[in-house]
Amino acid sequence: MLALLSVLLLSIPFYRWGSGLILMAAFVPLLFIEDAVLRDKQEGRKGRLVWYCIIVFALFNILTTYWVKHAAWVGIIAAVIVNTTYMTLTFWLFHVTRRRLGNRLGYASLVVYWITFEFLYLRAQISFPWLLLGNAFSNDVMLIQWYEVTGVLGGTLWVLLMNIAIFRTIKKLRETRSLRATRPAISWVVGLFLVPALISLVRFMTYEEEPDPREIVIVQPNIDPYMKFIEMPQSEQTEHLIRIADSLTTPRTDYIVGPETFINNGLWENQVEMNSEVRAIREFLSRYPRARMVLGATTYRLYTDPSEYTPTSRPIQEGMYRFDSFNSALQLDSTGEIPIYHKSRLVVGVEHMPYARYLGFLEDLTVQLGGAFRSHGTQKFRETFVSHRDGTRVAPVICWESIFGEYVTDYVSDAGAHYLFVVTNDGWWKETPGHRQHNSFARLRAIETRRSIARSANTGISCFINQRGQETARLGWWKRSGLRGTLNRNDHITFYVKYGDYIGRAGLFMTVILLLYTLLARFIKK
Repeated sequence: MLALLSVLLLSIPFYRWGSGLILMAAFVPLLFIEDAVLRDKQEGRKGRLVWYCIIVFALFNILTTYWVKHAAWVGIIAAVIVNTTYMTLTFWLFHVTRRRLGNRLGYASLVVYWITFEFLYLRAQISFPWLLLGNAFSNDVMLIQWYEVTGVLGGTLWVLLMNIAIFRTIKKLRETRSLRATRPAISWVVGLFLVPALISLVRFMTYEEEPDPREIVIVQPNIDPYMKFIEMPQSEQTEHLIRIADSLTTPRTDYIVGPETFINNGLWENQVEMNSEVRAIREFLSRYPRARMVLGATTYRLYTDPSEYTPTSRPIQEGMYRFDSFNSALQLDSTGEIPIYHKSRLVVGVEHMPYARYLGFLEDLTVQLGGAFRSHGTQKFRETFVSHRDGTRVAPVICWESIFGEYVTDYVSDAGAHYLFVVTNDGWWKETPGHRQHNSFARLRAIETRRSIARSANTGISCFINQRGQETARLGWWKRSGLRGTLNRNDHITFYVKYGDYIGRAGLFMTVILLLYTLLARFIKK
């Protein structure tokens, strides 16, 4: 019952009607299980904790990310297995450390190990970091304005400290049966909650955007992704896009934002200007010389020189040449330039197969389960699209990339982005919590970077998000329409943009020390 209670408390915050506040007690039932296992002296009983962890974390992953199956069965199978393994290992290491080093260092290790797990997981080739504990506050932006300093890992730290404080308070109350004796512990719980919450509320109420607006139009074509690449002609899709854009664009419009992989009719990068859809869009833009359109496309690059071949390139024309495919974003305007950015955080198993050289034996199984074995190409640096009219730079954040906080900061710190434009296609997951969760995570990026966000989804949720992480306008699921509004430009650099996941780096350093101490504890005591 305790294990199932933890599952419930962990899962609720990731639904649109949930709140990250529930997560602050989600580990408490599991901590009582761990405490009972630690005190059980009977031989062969200590291994029970691993099975309880597997139950908790497997069900947690299934309940919150089951919708991945609509895109690829291999995705949900791999995500549940990998996430459950990592989470169970992390909690088990905490149990071992507590058993050997005592309560104080033991509970400290839970905080350190879990932060390190999330920090490393964000950087792993095989990862699905959707369920970072700090992501659960995406519906509670008034309480996490300090993400501009800490990023999402600051939310994870808050969650873990609150869980430990609540657990120890309940345990103390059960042992003493005295409210007076428990007051110090209760004070810690209240303080741990109120101090960050009040700081955030003050920041939320006092934060003011510098007025420097740009008029932006968002287009949501609402094309079924399972028809888009097979049944509906690209010309018909482009007609929908232009019709919506034309109904909203004015002579004052600065940007029009379209969704991920919108152009998908063989767009070769050395012949972009010749593409029929590019020419149709540029003809439309000729009526609005001030406007620039940022949208997604599947692009291809041909290599005729063997020295240019990349690890992701594939043979063409009986092996004489090779080519790369990219999930790209491009900017079209009245100038002759067409800058292109290549998505570089790819979805594992769908756009990218990690360690393909060593996992070739899985190719047939991966394809049968709905995944892909060959990878798109990527680029090593973040890039922005610049306006030659006023120097404004926008970051083309493509779909999955918006999940990675420190990764998105590179658009700001290295490429000078004044806005974040998220282009995505969330319709693969159908009418499930998936597209709502993905949309809500964009609010976290707005707070971390203090950049206004325009989010265009082919199907899903398209919206405007201000620098405090509030949605100011949105289009919901399965609506073919658009939005027009203004968002303020910003060039301020936040602490998090400047220093990134420093909490994770500190956690990694302390993890090494604690693990070494845990391993050597027996010898030190002797």
